[in-house]
Amino acid sequence: MPPHLDAIYLDHRRLLLGLALRILRDPQAAEDVIQESYLRTKSAAERGPIDNVLGFLHRTVHNLALDHVRRRRTQDRFEVAGADGPVALTVPSDDPSAEEHLLQRERLELFRAALAGLPERARRVWILNRVEGWSYARIAGHLGVSPGTVFNDMKLAMGHVVDAMARSERQ
Repeated sequence: MPPHLDAIYLDHRRLLLGLALRILRDPQAAEDVIQESYLRTKSAAERGPIDNVLGFLHRTVHNLALDHVRRRRTQDRFEVAGADGPVALTVPSDDPSAEEHLLQRERLELFRAALAGLPERARRVWILNRVEGWSYARIAGHLGVSPGTVFNDMKLAMGHVVDAMARSERQ
């Protein structure tokens, strides 16, 4: 990094701030832009020599300020203004309500009970297929049964679970 970068930046800080302010019309954003331009110039100087440090700072401030304006315009076009105001409070949440959460927990318990009510092999077949993602052939080899038996156990398990869930819905 050229030792004179700090001196050049400090000597021309007002000029750089004025340039950023003319583009941005926001003092805080202008401060952010000139600080970012200093950091980028310092980083570039560490990678290799810069012939005209002041010119590089000017161009960096100018480009960063224009980028900031473009980003702000894009945000203004696509972001909803006042999203924290009263209108935002009327937008329904995607989170489940306490009642929905309770209903889902009850359904999960019914599902677990239905699985527990299956014969051991049918329950293992269901878990290996639906949870572990095993194929019927792999399950058959693992359990020492035919693929047709795995198919029948799976059919039994699915029917049992569906019936148990349907019964609970009717009650």
